[in-house]
Amino acid sequence: MQMPAPLVRLAARIAGKAIEVFAKAITAVRADWRGIEPVAGQRVYFANHVSNADMPMIWSVLPPNLRRMTRPVAAADYWLKNGLRAFAGRDVFRAVLIDRRPEARTDDPVAQMVAALDEGSSLIIFPEGKRNMGEAPLEPFKTGLYHLAKARPEVDLVPVWIANLNAVMPKGEVIPLPLMCTVTFGAPVRIEDNEAKEAFLARAASALLALREEEA
Repeated sequence: MQMPAPLVRLAARIAGKAIEVFAKAITAVRADWRGIEPVAGQRVYFANHVSNADMPMIWSVLPPNLRRMTRPVAAADYWLKNGLRAFAGRDVFRAVLIDRRPEARTDDPVAQMVAALDEGSSLIIFPEGKRNMGEAPLEPFKTGLYHLAKARPEVDLVPVWIANLNAVMPKGEVIPLPLMCTVTFGAPVRIEDNEAKEAFLARAASALLALREEEA
């Protein structure tokens, strides 16, 4: 039997608070608003990606008023794998769920993100497209960030660097290690008139890497 909508919303609020408390207890995660203030405004937060915990960490450090309006962009195959993940993805995080199979999907991922922006939401996205398991600090960006910037050039694109999370939750581990994690928010980026795709993605990646270098 399906749970009534008010009970689903209540359960989602309780679960969201539990995720926030757990994240802060395990990692002592803190936000460093270095290039922008945590004030109301529509944004696209784009971040490095090393762990499945990246998205919950960013989400957890946002002030409640920003968190309520912010939706992560996430893989449908991961978040719909079972009932618990589906509840977390759809009801707790209210994620924009993207089908990563180009040959099978019926919805255009960029159109899904633009629709969420047009509804007033902010977004959390990971331009690398998958977890970075290599030695380089960043994998090449996919084109989604460029197309999103072209579609809605008035929206601030905020680089977000997550430090230490790959040490907190190494691949294959199920129990996180208690280490301090920092989520650094940098100065917004916007696409320039007639800016080429490659130039824009390189500039966005440089803005993200600059936050890493400042942490070093």
